Amino acid sequence: MSTLRKFLIEKEFFRIKLVYTKTNHFEVKASINNVEGNFIVDTGASNSCVGFEAVQKFNLFTQDSDIKAAGAGATDMLTKLSKKNSIQIGNWFKKRISLVLFDLNHVNTALIAHQAEPVDGIIGADILKKGKAVIDYEKKCLYLK
Repeated sequence: MSTLRKFLIEKEFFRIKLVYTKTNHFEVKASINNVEGNFIVDTGASNSCVGFEAVQKFNLFTQDSDIKAAGAGATDMLTKLSKKNSIQIGNWFKKRISLVLFDLNHVNTALIAHQAEPVDGIIGADILKKGKAVIDYEKKCLYLK
């Protein structure tokens, strides 16, 4: 067992395997409100998000939002907000998570063009910060506490 892994497990972090994709992203399976989905781990995304098309899948209650989304080549996209959701990544679990909802079609179109699987959303810096995330790029693991 690596020293990093041993140290983090001793500090009560949960170890979660990441999948490295053809598009050079890390993906992880996560459950939102007890429904599993596929998510890109994006340290550069300030907010975790879910695509509009997955609102029903994850039983999300939405409200209008003033946040304009930008990223992956698109700017000024309309968003909605969903509060008080639960998330589970591996054995790590949190309640009262807010998610930004926006149109993920441009992201999924790019993924599909590279023979990669579409995703339901993005795990961003907000959730990574809550979980005191440590990413081991070499071992393709995410640690959350």
